[in-house]
Amino acid sequence: QLIPLFVIIGTGGVGAGLYLMRLAMFNPDVSWDKKNNPEPWNKLSPSDQYKFYSVNVDYSRLKKDRPDF
Repeated sequence: QLIPLFVIIGTGGVGAGLYLMRLAMFNPDVSWDKKNNPEPWNKLSPSDQYKFYSVNVDYSRLKKDRPDF
């Protein structure tokens, strides 16, 4: 009778681990390579979607509204 509990808790743990890996690898606020790319957030274009879920935002139609550094 405890097998469904272990399956649900295990699935939740694996999902949380995968989400943390996604945040660590693809979030522009995290910089793993400080020598070659010290500020990865400056290399993002407005059409890059880095949020997991966004409501009513079409990233392909966004225009650049900030200067290049």
